[in-house]
Amino acid sequence: MKITICIGSSCHLKGSRQIVEQLQRFIAERKLESQIELAGQFCMGNCQHGVCVTVDGETFSLSPETTQEFFENTVLPRL
Repeated sequence: MKITICIGSSCHLKGSRQIVEQLQRFIAERKLESQIELAGQFCMGNCQHGVCVTVDGETFSLSPETTQEFFENTVLPRL
């Protein structure tokens, strides 16, 4: 599974760094490094809705506050 997080200026201001750090921690805690690839990408064109994140090409909008729920309810069931 590939998760791509926008690290463009707008998403950076909305917390993309914190989201990357949280996802890295959640993946490490569950020892899922071999199953999940994290990647960064500059502007993904969805700036108006929050930090743009894709999971295998499907787009989501996150904030640091919604990242854990996203990981538990969207990422883990897809593994």
